[in-house]
Amino acid sequence: MAKKKIKTVAWSKNAAEHYYQILEYLSEEAPDAVSIVGNALLDLIEALALEYNNYPPDRFKKDNDGTFKAALVFNYRVSYRITEKEIYILRIRHTSREPMNY
Repeated sequence: MAKKKIKTVAWSKNAAEHYYQILEYLSEEAPDAVSIVGNALLDLIEALALEYNNYPPDRFKKDNDGTFKAALVFNYRVSYRITEKEIYILRIRHTSREPMNY
């Protein structure tokens, strides 16, 4: 069985802002969860370099050509796009929030 190619992981400005907003919110509401959730999100995103195809297509992407996918960790949905050379993190949203089509 062929190994999947390792890809570079890049973050959109929005995704980075979402990540820091999540940490800020947790620091006020559940300080003990900041490192747990923050590290779990980073671990998931780091793992995407090798496991990018292990997740389903993003059902909120209109006319998805299969390159837009989403992964979940601790009720946070990480939306990303697979390109030839990289995994591009598009956004991170809590699943309780209204889904955004794009």
